[in-house]
Amino acid sequence: MRADQVLPDHINQADFNGTTVRKGTVAAFLANARIWTDAGASEAARAQAEADIVEALPALRALAVFDVFEIRDVSLRKWVDAR
Repeated sequence: MRADQVLPDHINQADFNGTTVRKGTVAAFLANARIWTDAGASEAARAQAEADIVEALPALRALAVFDVFEIRDVSLRKWVDAR
């Protein structure tokens, strides 16, 4: 399956398992995970990344991202699992 078969170019969001998921949710999570795990990131950047991750978790779970992929960073994985 190709990305355009899941969300065509003209569609920006879709319903997955009862949750509205915006295009770009997975990419945004990856960017925020990089910030969260960056020891050099500022507290403000890390706090914003945390807030954005928490907001995205229902969509990521609806997509079953964590059923297929395991977060490598143990601290981030435990933090996500606790939410």
